[in-house]
Amino acid sequence: MEIVEMVLVGKVNKSLVSLINKAGGIGVGLCGKDARLITARPARGGSLGFVGEVSAVDTSILDSIIKSGAIPVIASVASDKEGQAYNINADTAAGEIAASLGAEKLILLTDVPGIMLDVNDSKSLVKEIDIKGIKKLIEDGKVSGGMIPKVECCVRSLAQGVRTASIVDGRLPHSLLLEILTDEGAGTMIVG
Repeated sequence: MEIVEMVLVGKVNKSLVSLINKAGGIGVGLCGKDARLITARPARGGSLGFVGEVSAVDTSILDSIIKSGAIPVIASVASDKEGQAYNINADTAAGEIAASLGAEKLILLTDVPGIMLDVNDSKSLVKEIDIKGIKKLIEDGKVSGGMIPKVECCVRSLAQGVRTASIVDGRLPHSLLLEILTDEGAGTMIVG
């Protein structure tokens, strides 16, 4: 876990902060341990080693950072009440933080265009779907593998008050802007 923490918190997080700062923003690097932002518990009763789940989120530190105009960059390493570090799925952490902040929208970046009905057909991108439709796609095997935790994270955040959740291809230039500022978006939007 020490190596995971060094890479995610000390390298990846700081690289993203540097890129934000270089682009003229004010990036602030954090991890779930900072100010008890995320409290973790072992996933599946501890059978996965130091893989954890979110048990609580305290957004006080984020409220201060956001009010100052800075951009928080959060590594998904958190600890339990005893201080044991855990690696949390980054999408899950983002969804829980979005819900705790009362966010309007959650956007998950990935390396595929979004939810595809046929992974071999680029025209099969699902542009918008509701929770009932998502459940049907999972049942039918259209959503599988690594997309399932992303979709489950989106559904959970919607259940906690986030209005929309999107899965967007982070490799696409300006994908965040396209998702937020255009009617057609840039990936798959899931609604309640």
